[in-house]
Amino acid sequence: MGNLLDILISFIPFIGMAIAASVALWGAYRVLIGGQTNLDGERRFSRQLIMIGLTFLGLLVCVLVLPIGESSRNQLIGLIGILISGVLAFSSTTIISNLMAGVLLRITKPFRVGDFIRIGDHFGRVSERGLFDTEIQTETRELIALPNTYCINNPVVATLSSGTIISAKLSLGYDIDHKKIENLLIEAAHICGLEEPFVHILELGNFAVTYRVSGLLEESKRLITVRSSLYGCVLDTLHGHGVEIMSPSFMNQRQSHQKVSVIPPTTMDTAPDNQKASAEDIAFDKADKAEEIENEKQQLVEEIENLEETMKDIAEDGQKKFQQDAIEKRKGRLKLLEETPNPVDADNDKSNPVAVSDSDTSTPDLQS
Repeated sequence: MGNLLDILISFIPFIGMAIAASVALWGAYRVLIGGQTNLDGERRFSRQLIMIGLTFLGLLVCVLVLPIGESSRNQLIGLIGILISGVLAFSSTTIISNLMAGVLLRITKPFRVGDFIRIGDHFGRVSERGLFDTEIQTETRELIALPNTYCINNPVVATLSSGTIISAKLSLGYDIDHKKIENLLIEAAHICGLEEPFVHILELGNFAVTYRVSGLLEESKRLITVRSSLYGCVLDTLHGHGVEIMSPSFMNQRQSHQKVSVIPPTTMDTAPDNQKASAEDIAFDKADKAEEIENEKQQLVEEIENLEETMKDIAEDGQKKFQQDAIEKRKGRLKLLEETPNPVDADNDKSNPVAVSDSDTSTPDLQS
């Protein structure tokens, strides 16, 4: 009986440490994840990683206080290490590498949802960022899932949402004054709607001069349409001023009278502007929606924080209730966007009961 009592007493530190570790982990979960309903996917993922690390740390502390010998304790710690190593070893190395690459992409943040990116031979807009792959939507409306390891091992070219440079390159003969060409190309860029256009002479070739006209496009979403429009404006402007765009060897391919000018006749565009389809509207519908969802989630988080901060200064119960209702509606909407497998469909659901209406975006008058 005395030996049993001694054994029970020796386990008291372990039991106390186990209880303390469990309470600490529960409290950490409530602080990091459970009590934070306005977390987006990016912030929730990082906190989940912290919880995994804290769990392993708590397990290690409990092992260290076990009332066993030093050699047995070392063997138990080694066994735990072997179990963890076995899980990693039997798991697919591709899965682990893609997971680690996904973590690295979230730390470095080379791009965000809605950005135009080029990775290797692939170009499109980011429509989804997962733990194991990154999905982009191409200009032909195809969805390409790129493994995160591919995104890490290849250079990523991202177009800034604040604006990008649009360029067009062409070659013209030495018989045309380069100053005239530069002025015409800048005029074409202005007509196209580019800001602060400029022209560079790239090469003095054996038969032609290579020019490049560039300008700032402030709305990056229209990148493909504006690039095509720039090419058309260059053609129209140069042809309108009698400048032929052709290879200097063109005259060697056929006989032509010296005064014959190879400029196509000008045709009038009879289609109204409101009937012209935009390539970006058709091709990048999912990327557009994904970007809208991300922006809405960020806006909801900011509104919840502002409303919670404002509610601290409200004294009247009626205004507090109004403020709390507004907060709960935003939290419900945020929870729906985070938990719905396809938030694009949820956003299109007009019967959504937790959608935040325009009337809820206002803050009650605190002076009344």
